[in-house]
Amino acid sequence: MRKHNFYAGPSTLPVPVLEELRDQMVEYKDMGMSLVETSHRSKEYDEVHNAALQGLREHLGVPDTHDVLLIGGGATLQFGMVPMNLLRAGEHADIIVSGSWSKKALSDLQTVASATVLFDGKDSGYTSLPAAVNPSSGAKYLHIASNETIGGVQWKDFPSTGDAPLVADMSSDILSRPIDVSSFGLIFAGAQKNLGPAGVTVVVIRKDLVASGRDDIPAYLQYRTHADKNSLYNTPPVFCIHALSLVMNWIRDQGGPAAIAKTNQDKAALLYTVLDENPQFFHCPVDPNVRSTMNAVFRLPNEDLEAEFVKGASAQGMVGLKGHRSVGGIRVSMYNALPRTSVEALCAYMKDFAARHGE
Repeated sequence: MRKHNFYAGPSTLPVPVLEELRDQMVEYKDMGMSLVETSHRSKEYDEVHNAALQGLREHLGVPDTHDVLLIGGGATLQFGMVPMNLLRAGEHADIIVSGSWSKKALSDLQTVASATVLFDGKDSGYTSLPAAVNPSSGAKYLHIASNETIGGVQWKDFPSTGDAPLVADMSSDILSRPIDVSSFGLIFAGAQKNLGPAGVTVVVIRKDLVASGRDDIPAYLQYRTHADKNSLYNTPPVFCIHALSLVMNWIRDQGGPAAIAKTNQDKAALLYTVLDENPQFFHCPVDPNVRSTMNAVFRLPNEDLEAEFVKGASAQGMVGLKGHRSVGGIRVSMYNALPRTSVEALCAYMKDFAARHGE
């Protein structure tokens, strides 16, 4: 029996995708071998590779002005790769620090160039987002994290950046809702939450930024290298891209991003309703206007109750609910592939737990 999987990443994958991967693992389409054993230059892999790229382009609505790239190194590599490509000596970028992942991005950005922090949510415990964003003069881009996985804060509407391209780390909410890709200069996302297994990172970047990017950095770190070679400059993470291509099929079968978004909103509404109906027992610190549909965080009256909550949930087949080690508490990750029934089971458990332990 499958668990109710609330892990933040790597996280739950659609069961039909897992079953198809299982069935194709030993032998792929009568090849006499697995896809992960064959050349990444073979026609069989070429079909899978291009299907993954086309699926991303279709579901994200990527215009012809942008390239779609598949790169290794995780989203963390992009914290350094973005400024290495887009900034030259004496130039700077803006950044909004809304939680742990944008803090890490700031740290890496500052090893390459200077940064102007337009907003830092530290004083509020990273529970809010700025009401307005005013890019600094001469900024080459503005970096945001569209969804802070650890803190449960999510941009509902994206800021206007004027002439400065908007760069977004969408690792934890990519394809969870429709977006207008044309309003972004660059989007990057690790696969391990909504796209597939860990090991491949998706980058969607405006072609003019590719062309104008620096060429005095190592080849692998240049976006043009991957754009020119159709993301086949070196051996790609074949298995991860195969899985990604199957997830693209699954998203299509669900009705696309708009249908996925409605399901995600419904799941989040179930959980936040339980939190709001029990404010003396479950405390969600995040501003209600920016609560994440992907990662809901909350605290119980004390850490002993939190430990008991996690233990009791595990006994009922619910895993991955312990908050990130840096902040504690409870975290509920509700990515695309998490069934509504899992959220319903958790909500029932939460109501029962509060009734048994509340005053």
